Amino acid sequence: MKKIKITVMKIAHYDDLIEKYENPILHACDMKLGQVFIADGWKRPDNMCESAWESMSPFVMTLAHGGENLYNGWMKNKKSAMISCNDGFRPVSFLIEVMDEDAS
Repeated sequence: MKKIKITVMKIAHYDDLIEKYENPILHACDMKLGQVFIADGWKRPDNMCESAWESMSPFVMTLAHGGENLYNGWMKNKKSAMISCNDGFRPVSFLIEVMDEDAS
């Protein structure tokens, strides 16, 4: 099984939606721009948001097991995917890529 690199590429924050619809919460998201996680199969990486993992884990598993060219040419790198978490108030976009054998 291949190791998968998961990089935080973009963090959005929709203040207008938060103000209008969300109840106040003390803690929402710990992701930092450029943060990197390494997934080894189905195991969620340490400190990875559980909700974000639920959104991306099927893509991680497909790539970890050698799958590629998701959605018939969606990504320029056929061994990658761009997935966002399902938080409609502060979505985070993650680049998921198969690690080179030399980089593991």
